[in-house]
Amino acid sequence: MELGLPKFRADQLSRQYFGRKQTDVSAMTDIPESLRESLGEALFPQLLTLVKGTECDNGATRKSLWRLHDKSLVESVLMGYPDRSTVCVSSQAGCGMACPFCATGQAGLTRNMSTAEIVEQVVHAARLSEQADLGRLSHIVFMGMGEPLANYARLVAALRRITSAAPDGLGMSARNITVSTVGLVPAIRRLTDEDLSVTLAVSLHAPDDELRDELVPINNRWKVAEVLDAAWGYARRTGRRVSIEYAMIRDVNDQPWRADLLGRLLKGKLAHVNLIPLNPTPGSRWDASPKPVEREFVARLRASGVATTVRDTRGQEIDGACGQLAASEQVGESENGSGHEARVQRGESRKVAI
Repeated sequence: MELGLPKFRADQLSRQYFGRKQTDVSAMTDIPESLRESLGEALFPQLLTLVKGTECDNGATRKSLWRLHDKSLVESVLMGYPDRSTVCVSSQAGCGMACPFCATGQAGLTRNMSTAEIVEQVVHAARLSEQADLGRLSHIVFMGMGEPLANYARLVAALRRITSAAPDGLGMSARNITVSTVGLVPAIRRLTDEDLSVTLAVSLHAPDDELRDELVPINNRWKVAEVLDAAWGYARRTGRRVSIEYAMIRDVNDQPWRADLLGRLLKGKLAHVNLIPLNPTPGSRWDASPKPVEREFVARLRASGVATTVRDTRGQEIDGACGQLAASEQVGESENGSGHEARVQRGESRKVAI
């Protein structure tokens, strides 16, 4: 867009947005007041409108429900820990992967998010993290609504913007960014060639094709062996350990023999397992594994030499799982209309006592 302004104005705007996390042009005091309104209209459209913000854990967990320009709803979650501040962001409104234990996937895909909408979630989280005394935003996990690698071009553009040094980006370390996927093999191989060195997280949820075909329908196209082969290629190229995400579902995928099989598949590989206690949704037939079952699963994996952690769940009392806040909002609206999503409990991988 040609606005007829000198180049240094673009540098000023970029430093305000990426450096100071300022999204309101009227507050950019180094821009002449006479220019702010026109620049705001041309360059800073309202990408995300906050519908609802909730918090728990004494303010350390803060969930935001955003409405996009076309009324689609997406969510992000900011989580403060003693040593870091992490935001979980969405890459799509809805999800097209159709995993049966994930109501987001069952509701289907509304649309891909734009690069700007993805980045804006991070900018808002960075500002909120500092305002809430959670420290500087240090980590990003693409584990919110949607399948990130199904929105590949916009995801990669967002990653490059997030990791570019100011004033061209947020200057965040790629090593502190995790991208989750259910196993889109061609996209994993493309990401391998990007030289971004983000952490790859594979949502496996079952070590055998028979069960994974049911839990993760994309497995009917790319089997466990193909997904893991692509993941190991990523690990070899980047030197980064792959995170294997595994939602623990009672009497479905939590049997001891499946822990042993998973251990055999991962033994000696550059990987660790991140077990996720399922956050069941009202009326769902899926439930979380009992803690004794979870502990045995962990013990068997560790006995196989596989590093294993259990995700520290956050925000259950504020509909903290991805999609739940959107679900409650849409249910409220749909006493004349639609209902939506709820997903596996999202949070940063942390080791907890078991």
